[in-house]
Amino acid sequence: MTTPRDLLIIALDTAASRPPERGDLSLALAGAELLDLLSAQAITLDGEHIVPGYRPTLDDHLLDEAAAALVRQAPYESVDDWLWRRGRGLAASYLTALEADGQLTRQREGRRPFRTTRTVPTDSPARRQAAYRWSSEEPVLTALAHAVGIYDAQAANSPEHTPDPPDDVATVLAALHEALSHLEFERQRRALHDAAFDNIWRGD
Repeated sequence: MTTPRDLLIIALDTAASRPPERGDLSLALAGAELLDLLSAQAITLDGEHIVPGYRPTLDDHLLDEAAAALVRQAPYESVDDWLWRRGRGLAASYLTALEADGQLTRQREGRRPFRTTRTVPTDSPARRQAAYRWSSEEPVLTALAHAVGIYDAQAANSPEHTPDPPDDVATVLAALHEALSHLEFERQRRALHDAAFDNIWRGD
């Protein structure tokens, strides 16, 4: 399993009052891919730019797809540009992949005739691995989860007390937080615009 897959499992598996927005999760998954590619030494960072290295053999087809999507000629792509380009619709891609692998199932909620369903992880080694990384507060997964508002109520460490990450990891996380802030600003701007438009029609 990879960090993006573990992150998605945790997002689906963690009881939260407000689950992550799909767009936020897509950006975080793109960031998680970069962190796995850094760990595999498939890329390095030159400041905020992604410099591809050798093409490793990656068992995960989505991570391999990410490696193939890297810009391999100067000027190299910035982390921010990668998050927006690669992140477009990425949560849906990972959901489809996990479901195809039998890692997800649909669970009905409620007893009414028109019951809704939600996607939940199956009881599998992948789920247990993700749960172990999460419960042990593995720094990379924890930082990505916190970025999209997922917290473990039983965790000993709060986000303010997690260890400082290595420089390259910090660069990716900083770009992710900036992208998430921009996305939230756009949501609020659109909400205000829609509210103003509704007021015009109501004559308020």
